[in-house]
Amino acid sequence: MPTIDDLAKFLEAFAPPRLAESWDNVGLLVGDRAARVERVMTCLTVTPASAAEAIDARAELIVTHHPLPFRPLKRIATDEPTGELLWRLIGAGVSIYSPHTAFDSAASGINQRWAEGLELRDIVPLVASPTSARGGIEGAGRCGTLPHKRTLAEVAERVKRLVGIDRVQVVGAAACGVRRLAIACGSGGEFVEAAHRLGCDCLVTGEARFHTCLEAEALGMALILAGHFASERFAVAYLAEVIEAQWPELEVWPSRRERDPLAWL
Repeated sequence: MPTIDDLAKFLEAFAPPRLAESWDNVGLLVGDRAARVERVMTCLTVTPASAAEAIDARAELIVTHHPLPFRPLKRIATDEPTGELLWRLIGAGVSIYSPHTAFDSAASGINQRWAEGLELRDIVPLVASPTSARGGIEGAGRCGTLPHKRTLAEVAERVKRLVGIDRVQVVGAAACGVRRLAIACGSGGEFVEAAHRLGCDCLVTGEARFHTCLEAEALGMALILAGHFASERFAVAYLAEVIEAQWPELEVWPSRRERDPLAWL
């Protein structure tokens, strides 16, 4: 069986930490590199539900998209949520690895999965990584050209089918034309200007602030907001498949208990 260090090195090659944003906390965050691994759970976020699942299933490693811990801690105590989760996981011998923004920007990362899933052509990063080879695909976000011009409503339907959701929010008229499309998973409103500079008609992202929506509208660019959870969670299942393909002897699964905390009434 592989060790935690083997898994960490594989994930570092798949989603190189050099691609992570400077403010991020990626890599092996909790754990013993020498420990053996038989069971791995992937998830979007370590929550009480997903942590309990990992402990109940006797996982030795959680690969979580969102880091835990994210910010520096002065103490680990059970009287606050982060400390409680870490205390329980460490006590159960569960290690934590997070690729976060490195996975967003990787050559086979979340934004690339979006771009390929939406059948974009001539795919390039919205913001190329300064550490990548010239012309490389690594970097923040993606943009490309649809095979045929579609309406915003048609693109929105394709987005919903890709990630298995029933609703999206949009900025722009349903009948407006879209040919060049940008992608930025999670909270991607900051990429509106970059998408506009690259001639994109629409940006698909998870969520955006109200004033960002107004900015996009003023620029004449549409937005499709799929929700933060939906825009990234589908790639967690893909990451489980990647790990399992590398080590077929492992039991690897995407969390079955985590849910989007937001719901429609």
